[in-house]
Amino acid sequence: MSQTSRSFRVERRTAETDIDLTLDLDGTGAITIETGIGFFDHMLELLARHALFDLTLTAKGDLHVDDHHTVEDVGIALGQAVHAALGDKKGITRYADMHMPMDETLTRVAIDISGRAFLVFRTQFPTQKIGSFDTELVREFFQAFTANAGVTLHVETLYGDNSHHIAESCFKGLARVLRRAVAAEPGEAGRVPSTKGML
Repeated sequence: MSQTSRSFRVERRTAETDIDLTLDLDGTGAITIETGIGFFDHMLELLARHALFDLTLTAKGDLHVDDHHTVEDVGIALGQAVHAALGDKKGITRYADMHMPMDETLTRVAIDISGRAFLVFRTQFPTQKIGSFDTELVREFFQAFTANAGVTLHVETLYGDNSHHIAESCFKGLARVLRRAVAAEPGEAGRVPSTKGML
């Protein structure tokens, strides 16, 4: 693992996956992603683009078993990168929330970069698959990301009929709240946004 400015590189090697991820929180949405899972690549591209993060990611996993380990471990690595890139969190906005529309779907996402990992995920999918991708893995990604980023995250799909649209609204919603929460907050320069003095 290595850090420069608000960027961070994670190299994660296990018996199930081999991941190399570099994240820059102050990017422009430059993306190079290859996980071997087409739909997941698409969701990660949306996340990085709408968060305005630069993300370079290669993941080689045991896809002959299923997609689970790859999706979960990418969530772990991305969460670790966000957590590390934020450093002492001085000057950040910390909180953000939004409603993300995607055609017939509406999802509410709220985040607190609190240092306390907690996920509330109230989203259901009308189908078990999006193409060959298991929809239950969306929650697995969010759980792994939340636990390793050290954030409190609430995701609730208020309504929606199309599984692809529902997943997309969750990832885009996460992107937009991350973009706002990690941004500089006027008046907080040099200060941690907490009465505790640390997050």
